[in-house]
Amino acid sequence: MAKTIQAIRGMNDCLPTESGKWQQVEAGIRQVVASYGYQEIRTPIVESTDLFKRSIGEVTDIVEKEMYTFADRNGDSLTLRPEGTASAVRAGNEHGLIYNQQQRLWYMGPMFRHERPQKGRYRQFHQFGVETYGLESADIDAEVILLSARLWKLFGISDHVTLQINSLGSNQARQNYKDALVAYLKQHESQLDEDSLRRLESNPLRVLDSKNPQVQALVTDAPSLLDYLDDDSKAHFALLCELLDNAGVAYEINPRLVRGLDYYNRTVFEWVTESLGAQGTVCAGGRYDGLVEQLGGKPAPGVGFALGMERLVLLLDTLEKIEQNQPAADIYVTALGDDTRGYASQVAESLRDSDSQFRVMLHCGGGNLKKQLKRADKVGASVALLIGSEEMAAHQVTLKPLRGNGEQVNVALSELPAALHNVLSV
Repeated sequence: MAKTIQAIRGMNDCLPTESGKWQQVEAGIRQVVASYGYQEIRTPIVESTDLFKRSIGEVTDIVEKEMYTFADRNGDSLTLRPEGTASAVRAGNEHGLIYNQQQRLWYMGPMFRHERPQKGRYRQFHQFGVETYGLESADIDAEVILLSARLWKLFGISDHVTLQINSLGSNQARQNYKDALVAYLKQHESQLDEDSLRRLESNPLRVLDSKNPQVQALVTDAPSLLDYLDDDSKAHFALLCELLDNAGVAYEINPRLVRGLDYYNRTVFEWVTESLGAQGTVCAGGRYDGLVEQLGGKPAPGVGFALGMERLVLLLDTLEKIEQNQPAADIYVTALGDDTRGYASQVAESLRDSDSQFRVMLHCGGGNLKKQLKRADKVGASVALLIGSEEMAAHQVTLKPLRGNGEQVNVALSELPAALHNVLSV
C-alpha cells in the first residue's frame, strides 16, 4: 500500500465540522465592513520578495527568519505573502488607486510564516484586514478602531477584549527616541537576553516588545516614547483619544506598544485578550504614512489593521459565542422506491427555486425508510420529506418533523414552502 501523504506541518485542513464556524465569522465581517462602505481587494498569494523587504524591514523577524522565499524558473525571488498591507499598497500603486484619492479597502485570505506552530498560530494562517489611504486626520484612525470594536460587539465578545493604543510620533521623533532607548539599554546590557541584544543593534524598539520577564521588568523604567513626540503627533494622538472617548470606546495608553513592523508611525493599537493564554493579541494595526512612497508611489497617508482569523475563531469557540456543528441541511428529501426518485428530485429543486433559502439535501443511493431517516438525522436536518408512490400520484409529500414534537402531515406540493417555513421557524 502506498504511503499516506499528510499536510505540511503548520498548514491545517479546515474540515466540514469547523468550516461552518469560519463561515459565520466571515459573514459577520462582511456585514460590518459593508456598513462602513469599505470595498474588497484581492491580491496574489505570491509577490516579489523585494516588496516585503522594503516594507516590513530587512531586520525584522519576519524577513530574517519567517518568510517562505524561493526562486522561480526565471531566477526571480518570490515570497508567499506574510502579511496583507504591503500587497494592498503595491496593488494600489500599480493600478492608480492611491495618489490624490481616498480609499477604504478590506481583504481576507491566507498568509504564510515559518513559525513554530502552536494553538492559534500556524504557518499558513488567515487574516482579515482593512487599509485606508489618502486621509491624514485622526478621525480615520478612530474609524478603523471603531470598525474593529463593532466586530467584537457583533460577536458578543466586547467584554473579553481590551484596546491598547500608543503613538510612535514622526520618523524623526522615533529616531530621537531610539537614541535615548539604546543609551538606556546599553547601561543594562548584562540583563538583556540574546534576542534583545540582537535587536539592540538592528531594531531597538522591538526590545520593548520582549516576552522575557526579566527584559520586561527592565524596560518598565526605560524612557517613554510619549515624552519624545513632536507637537503634531501629540495633537493627532490627543484628537484620537477624544474621538474614542466620544464614541464610548474604552482604551489603555500603553507607551511600550510599538508593533513588530518597521512601517508604522504615529498611531499604533492592539486589541488583546486574557482568554487565550499566551496568544493574547487578537487584532492590531496603526498608521503608516510613509509606506506608499517607500514602495514607489506618490506620498499618501495610510491607516489599517489586521486580525488573525484562526485566533478569532478560537476565541469565539472558547467563549462559546459561535454555533457548533452547524447542520448540513434543513430539509432531507427521501425517495421510497426507484419509481419516485425523479419526483423526489423535482421536489428538491422546486424548493431551491422557491427563494426560501432552505438548505435541501436529496437522498441518493436508495435504501429503506429507516436508513434514509438515519441519514437525515446524521446531517442535522430538522424536517424529512417522505415521498412514496402515493405522494407522487397525489402531487404531495409527507412532512415529518425530526426535532421537537411536531406531527407528520401530508402537504400539497403547492403549499409546501409555506408549510416548511412554519415548521422551521418554530
